[in-house]
Amino acid sequence: MFAAPARSLVLLTDASLEYTAFFRREFAAVLRTIALMLRDQARAEEITQDAFLQLLVHWPKVSRYERPDAWVRRVAIRLALRALRRDRLWQLVRGGLLPKVPDRPTHFDVDGAIRQLPGSQRAAVVLHYYEDRPTAEVATILGCSESTARVHLHHARKRLAELLGEDDRVA
Repeated sequence: MFAAPARSLVLLTDASLEYTAFFRREFAAVLRTIALMLRDQARAEEITQDAFLQLLVHWPKVSRYERPDAWVRRVAIRLALRALRRDRLWQLVRGGLLPKVPDRPTHFDVDGAIRQLPGSQRAAVVLHYYEDRPTAEVATILGCSESTARVHLHHARKRLAELLGEDDRVA
């Protein structure tokens, strides 16, 4: 009754010794291949470890193959290719599909920027955007024509875009 588990334990120990010897003999060569593919030593180590972990799971079967080293190398290469594809896709996503994240702080001192505008532009911005007055009323309050009020707002938006580091294309 207890002979079968002891026998299995011996087989497991033999298989584990074989795997350990194989690992020591082949790990560096597979790692070198993957590191050359990825040009990233840390990621190459992770991927190579993952491949050897898969080998450990399949060791009873793969150890009977003519070239178990080719099997583990093929697994590692496939994992590396997946990583490269993910990197390439991520670069596409970051580069064009998602809105670009600004390289500047997200907190803007809008009030400070408005204070840097010339008086007529500052007044036009405050009246139009803060007090929500139409351009005609801004012109009346400023004592200028409606077209001059629009010019003040246009120049103010352009200058604010510069001060705040925003795209200066405005409506």
